[in-house]
Amino acid sequence: MSSVRCLAYSRLLCHLSTSPRVHTSVSSHGIQRRPFSRSSRCRTIMPAWVIDKYGSNDVLRFTRNAAFPIIDYPNEVIVKVFAAGLNPLDVGMRGGYGAATMSMKRDPLNMKQSGSEFPLILGRDVSGVIMECGLDVKYFRERDEVWAAIPPWKQGSLAEFVVLSANEVSHKPKSLSHTEAAAIPYVATTAWSALVNTGGLSKDNCANKRILILGGSGGVGTFAIQMLKAWGAHVTVTCSQNAERFVRELGADHVVDYTAGPVEEPLSELDKFDLILDNVGGDTERWALSLLKPWSGSKYVTLVTPFLQNTDSLGVADGMMQTAATVATKALKHLVKGVHYRWGFFAPSGPALDEIRDMVDAGQIRAVVDETFSFSQVPQAFDKVEKGHARGKTVVEISKGGEDL
Repeated sequence: MSSVRCLAYSRLLCHLSTSPRVHTSVSSHGIQRRPFSRSSRCRTIMPAWVIDKYGSNDVLRFTRNAAFPIIDYPNEVIVKVFAAGLNPLDVGMRGGYGAATMSMKRDPLNMKQSGSEFPLILGRDVSGVIMECGLDVKYFRERDEVWAAIPPWKQGSLAEFVVLSANEVSHKPKSLSHTEAAAIPYVATTAWSALVNTGGLSKDNCANKRILILGGSGGVGTFAIQMLKAWGAHVTVTCSQNAERFVRELGADHVVDYTAGPVEEPLSELDKFDLILDNVGGDTERWALSLLKPWSGSKYVTLVTPFLQNTDSLGVADGMMQTAATVATKALKHLVKGVHYRWGFFAPSGPALDEIRDMVDAGQIRAVVDETFSFSQVPQAFDKVEKGHARGKTVVEISKGGEDL
């Protein structure tokens, strides 16, 4: 009898392992069953581009044996990547930029050994399809087309699959292909964080405000122009002469060519601004804040901060102390002059992408793709981003999951 029971048990296990995966939940309408993707549940590896150490482009390595992402928390989803966008941040992270801060974010209690982030997958933008949902995910379901900006402390989108919090994900604009959609999320959420969360702007209070964007032809700048114009603001932009027509097509009202001489001189002749978004950094702080309207709540928001450099060079604790002292000193210095000094940072946000999706589908914002690469051309895509001077996003198509390699 024991041998018969063993045989029956073995057959039962075999039947369960080959049956479709089904999640059963109980609601007010009774029992509901949702089929999960059996292929994603059974797999343990996937194709991806990884780095095993920090360095130049030669550290990029393709593998078919990258660890398959798993859902650790009930609010997470697994997304099959159709397209991934590359940003200058990815090039910086490839060389180790921000490594100390990202390691602390991944391992707050410092329980893992140094180098535990490797193999590391880069890529901050993703557009794809949800393959699996955690038990607490209510807003999404399997096969939903989505887009997201991936936080830099998480594994990125240069892989066949990626796992994300549902709070970081949004339904993809219906008017965009996956390739086009992958050009927007990271720059969009960065601009949104700087202008909305830090700058206090919104579609309800932006009409007739005068906004200056320093470095308006880059990814964040081109998105900010379109969003601000959709909200009714007057937008002045600094860029090179070669990009002037490009930013005007996006809606810029006034353009100042920084290659023609010091931009502070022509800018100082204009009416003062309600908000300045600085994508340039350097010595712009020396003169830019004098262009703001004093004692009227005007703000200077810069995305070029020394935070990650401080933590990389001084360590997390000392770097954060140095950063806090720097920003507090500068904020107080300018506050007595009647203007507000702020630092802006990227912040992942599915709700922000929901609003941006509606603007895209309404024709108020368009995707700006500079060049598209196949999954086998990731090193060339990094070269493109590293050289700069692109008008739009560099996108990698991964719909074939690396099968073309």
